[in-house]
Amino acid sequence: MRNKREADHIMNTPTKSASQQIEQTEYEPTRTGLGLKTLKRALLDNLFYIQGRFPDVATPNDYYQALAYTVRDRLLHRWIKTAQAYKNNRSRTVCYLSAEFLLGPHLENNLINLGIMKDVKQAVEDLGLNFEELAEQEEEPGLGNGGLGRLAACYMDSLATLEIPTIGYGIRYEFGIFDQSINNGWQVEHTDKWLHAGNPWELARPKITFKVKLGGYTEHFIDDGGKHRVLWIPDREVKGVAYDTPIPGYRVNNANLLRLWSAEAPESFDFQAFNVGNYYQAVEEKIISENLTKVLYPNDEPEAGKQLRLQQQYFFVCCSLQDMLRIYLGTGDGLEHFHEKYIIQLNDTHPSIAVAELMRMLIDEHHMDWETAWSVTQKSFAYTNHTLLPEALEKWPVRLFQSILPRHLEIIYEINFRFLDEVRNLFPDDDGLISRVSLIEENGDRYVRMANLAAVGSSAINGVAELHSELLKTSVMADFYRIMPYKFSNKTNGVTPRRFMLQHNPGLSRLISDALGNDNWVRHLEEIKRLEDFAEDSAFRDEWLKIKQLNKHRFAQFIQRETGVVVSPDSLFDIQVKRIHEYKRQHLNVLNIVTLYHHLKNDPNIDLTPRTFIFGGKAAPSYYTAKLIIKLINSVAEVINNDPDVKDRIKVVFVPNYNVKNSQYIFPAADLSEQISLAGKEASGTGNMKFSMNGALTIGTLDGANIEIQREVGEENFFQFGLSTDQVTQLKARGYNPRECYHNNTQLRAVLDLISTGFFSHSQVNLFQPLIDSLLRQDQYLVLADYQSYTDTQAEVGHAYRDLDQWARKSILNVARMGKFSSDRAIREYCEDIWHANPVPISL
Repeated sequence: MRNKREADHIMNTPTKSASQQIEQTEYEPTRTGLGLKTLKRALLDNLFYIQGRFPDVATPNDYYQALAYTVRDRLLHRWIKTAQAYKNNRSRTVCYLSAEFLLGPHLENNLINLGIMKDVKQAVEDLGLNFEELAEQEEEPGLGNGGLGRLAACYMDSLATLEIPTIGYGIRYEFGIFDQSINNGWQVEHTDKWLHAGNPWELARPKITFKVKLGGYTEHFIDDGGKHRVLWIPDREVKGVAYDTPIPGYRVNNANLLRLWSAEAPESFDFQAFNVGNYYQAVEEKIISENLTKVLYPNDEPEAGKQLRLQQQYFFVCCSLQDMLRIYLGTGDGLEHFHEKYIIQLNDTHPSIAVAELMRMLIDEHHMDWETAWSVTQKSFAYTNHTLLPEALEKWPVRLFQSILPRHLEIIYEINFRFLDEVRNLFPDDDGLISRVSLIEENGDRYVRMANLAAVGSSAINGVAELHSELLKTSVMADFYRIMPYKFSNKTNGVTPRRFMLQHNPGLSRLISDALGNDNWVRHLEEIKRLEDFAEDSAFRDEWLKIKQLNKHRFAQFIQRETGVVVSPDSLFDIQVKRIHEYKRQHLNVLNIVTLYHHLKNDPNIDLTPRTFIFGGKAAPSYYTAKLIIKLINSVAEVINNDPDVKDRIKVVFVPNYNVKNSQYIFPAADLSEQISLAGKEASGTGNMKFSMNGALTIGTLDGANIEIQREVGEENFFQFGLSTDQVTQLKARGYNPRECYHNNTQLRAVLDLISTGFFSHSQVNLFQPLIDSLLRQDQYLVLADYQSYTDTQAEVGHAYRDLDQWARKSILNVARMGKFSSDRAIREYCEDIWHANPVPISL
């Protein structure tokens, strides 16, 4: 260890008087000071007093933990001051309810937001340690599945940066989204033990606990005052325990609260059962209760999975609302003003049971009359819809719902009765409308429609991209738009430039700051537009390309470490990383790769721009077709990467275990961003924004936020292909026959035949036949219809990349015109239009 003597000297310095310690650290408190000496002293103090280690025996994880606690101390100073100010100001507070928070590693992000990255790195290096090695010790909290959870994390970052009083509420899953490995081309899932080494960023709050009822039945009675009352008598109860994480803003003193709930048994050990020899029953309640928050998104195909998922959603909503009421009642104000203190944002349909739960609490527990309770409830909630896929709009079988939440079903029936009466008054002769907007689906099996509950019980409904919001009005929520158009608005998603530019791409960020003369763009991304002028500067373009090349070298090394595949940083890096799903059309990308390979085999001397195709993403464990697509990608890669005729002009790589941590290698290295979902299927997308912010050009359909990105960066700097949403609708209305595409396109037919005849599957000739059959029989996402347009546009990409100087110009303009897509802009719009929340700056 370099400078070990210095570490030992600091560690072994005898205890000094208070005045001497102050002098040593230049009058800075060890817990909160930001000076270099203070940071070193604090790190070694935490190594000794929290980790119980001294330098000779400390492991890299010990040092990481000590460093994390050192940074957390500085966060807590801001966090406590923030909480005090919000309480004293009685600030209106945004409560962000989300089943997912895909935060990514905390350490570097917190250092950036606190503005102490340089000094902390120096302190670590002065102690003979390697900062990158310590940062690598951090486990990623896998508390999200993809875009939904990552958006929630970006919004928490922006809310703190904009100094908006906020509490994020979610679930502290013991095991997050699974870790993915690839074995013989297939996805293999492994338990994500993100808590196995502890989590230094959170604080357990064992005294902030709430009981959550489940199952049972209700009893109706008249109280002594002649009022109708309902008593819910549950089958069992679980206890929710709070775990708090501070979320700091960028270069401000605000640090907001992320509160996640973990399930425990009210009584962890049954002594009576133990004493009579029933040892399993003695801990049975503990095991059953803790299963509730054990894992993110259980497989909900079997009945037990559906039951657990509904219980999870209710559990965290119930705890969160009880917490809000606890805090609110401490102010002494009446509950009829609850909505003036809190605005509760429902991040998709997962937390929408909150509408019925708040009604239950106000009516059953606080004896508020129905009309007042409903007014408060509606004014308290706002609902963000994140999907246009009808199957993703959650609904629960009535029988299952009643077995878990009997009182809530009664409340939903009452909400529905009153709502449908209002609809009948507005549209007296439209029985079809009544059926479609009902909170209960009555066609065959009966279901509770959670999106309908969220729409009726909220004061605002928004989509997450201009196209998505318009399609909501004309498709999945058209009837609600007809009834209550005043609720609808668009709030295009955004991502935080702090993590996805400043942290992920420090070289590019420095170049931008040097060119603009300051780093104000990090908080005001719209200012990056001034970078446009530098697109015409040849020296600046050269520097731009050098940084891209360094990022590609770094990613190439990562690929070789993780997969063993050697790729050339001089090739075009063509990247598609996102959740594996048929509507995201990774298989369309594969068809283009096989097309290029087919051309090469027919003419080995063909002039082809060298290209590395890179995939990443996880398939839901029970989604066989998505897992088969992963196998297809890896099988095609195995053949192409080992074919001497290809001569490394094409390489195909699947990067396993794509997550926020790995994305720091991916986004900065991309030349081309694949955003190729069928038009009208992707609500917004945020990966498209992250790639563009890092200088990648996009090949994409006119879907989700792609439309707005293309408009901002310019059509000439965006590779558009495929059918529009209107054309998709028209084609399906005429009767789409994918076999016509197959028969009428010789190239497409050759590619599909190559796959179906087992060329890429060795002895398993029919391995990929289910994929081919699906494309030829249904092709639900019009892969074959968009194939020719896609391959033609990919040929344009290859030609354009040959002029690297012109490519650099387009890349610079992409970055310069991404100001709209900061999550800061999105949060400002929510604050102005929906939440009516104002900044509360914090002074230390």
